[in-house]
Amino acid sequence: MSTNELSASQEDYLETIFFLSREEGKARPKEIAKRMKVRAASVTGALKALAEKDLINYEPYASVTLTDAGREVAGRIAVKHEALLHFFMQVLGLECAEAEEFACTMEHAIPDHILKRLVRFAEYTEKCPSFTASWLDDAEAYFCKAQNLDAQRCETCRLSNPA
Repeated sequence: MSTNELSASQEDYLETIFFLSREEGKARPKEIAKRMKVRAASVTGALKALAEKDLINYEPYASVTLTDAGREVAGRIAVKHEALLHFFMQVLGLECAEAEEFACTMEHAIPDHILKRLVRFAEYTEKCPSFTASWLDDAEAYFCKAQNLDAQRCETCRLSNPA
């Protein structure tokens, strides 16, 4: 099943079940409600819908488990979330809370090919010995730490700085 067949809310439930299962070994409806900050009745409805799609195993008053298909879909959603979170914090320098908020929003809409480019760019910024750019809040732009702020050309990485 593709994530295109799920609502953003259903994706959030799958992702929450995925993380709870990974962290605590199981996902109880009460913990899902607490983590997602929703009412128990909302959780019950969502779990029934996900069970109908064969993404979870659900029985009232029991722990919820992901099916193989559910684990695959939830894993893809979690990878998107973590990649976006990393990009926002490490590359763009956003604070954790703001990065988390936008990762949650964007994970539902970003196509895989664009996410792949963001991930590769983030990897490049971490591994390239010449990449020393940093976000400068006052100028609302990047600058290269290898050169001063007034430099028009960075000799280390050969990238032109915007004027």
